[in-house]
Amino acid sequence: MIRPDLDNLPAYVPGARMDDAVKLSSNESSFAPLPSAAQAMADAAAGVNRYPDMGAVELRTQLAQHLGVDFEQTAVGTGSSALCQQLVQATTTAENEVIFPWRSFEAYPIFVQVVGATPVPVALTPEQGVDLDAIAAAVTDKTSLIFICNPNNPTGTTISNDEFEAFMAKVPAHVVVGLDEAYFEYNRGENQPVGTDVIAKYDNVVGLRTFSKAYGLAGARVGYAFGPRSLIEALNKVAIPFSVNSVAQAGAVAALQAKEELKERIDAAVIERDRITTAFAAWGAISSEANFVWLPAASLPKQPQDIAADFAAAGVLVRAFPEGVRITATTAEETEVLLKAFETI
Repeated sequence: MIRPDLDNLPAYVPGARMDDAVKLSSNESSFAPLPSAAQAMADAAAGVNRYPDMGAVELRTQLAQHLGVDFEQTAVGTGSSALCQQLVQATTTAENEVIFPWRSFEAYPIFVQVVGATPVPVALTPEQGVDLDAIAAAVTDKTSLIFICNPNNPTGTTISNDEFEAFMAKVPAHVVVGLDEAYFEYNRGENQPVGTDVIAKYDNVVGLRTFSKAYGLAGARVGYAFGPRSLIEALNKVAIPFSVNSVAQAGAVAALQAKEELKERIDAAVIERDRITTAFAAWGAISSEANFVWLPAASLPKQPQDIAADFAAAGVLVRAFPEGVRITATTAEETEVLLKAFETI
């Protein structure tokens, strides 16, 4: 009764959980939701006997203003991951190929295989960056979609404007590019593509962002996409009805208004990111523009899983991949716990 190809579908692996540990394994904010967002969600909870606004009109109106685009150029979903999946569903059939850097967001190949298409991972550069030249070279007549994660998860590396423009010049106009900016708010780099600018220049690019990271609403599950009207209309067509619940919509609307409080939290995380990068320099820490730091496996004294196990034994959860270890940057207090654990390893 089950599709046989699902036997080969990789499972999404969330960050580890341990109640008495400092959790730096899931790229979450360790702050509680912004007070105004928490209050808005509490108020909205009183009305959950009713269906949410399926069109998320208030949230999309606020997002359009925030992004400087038209209302019809916005879509919302249950996290940017859901919108990535909708983008695959809207562009791709079993005969197609979808290209993405690797390692990158681990759900990309899952979403591709769910529709029966062929995932085409392209290795990162030796410097752990997204190899746009290699991705462009991987395009075939079967390519329907390309994901570019900037800053890239889990490495935190970024691409330049010149690199992106040269890349787009090689991408056929009918191939859609999903510019995944889940960590946009933490990016302090210059001369980089920005989704709102890019979609005005290219008719085949969709920007993707989320409230799960900087806004501290990971548990509410709400993300957003923006781009050309035709692509956004297609995203909305394949969305699950009422997917973004009323509590999440209320929290996101309120969070968009709390710009100063949000900036303080982001700035604090960036400071801790830089502290962690410096502290782990001997382990090859990569300069990051996200809310995490990447330690490549080749620079580690042990295998990534062993490093993660050592930190867990010391009361800190980090994320191990075959290619390295990722550590989320949060608060000064949690960084202190991390560094004390590091001294014991």
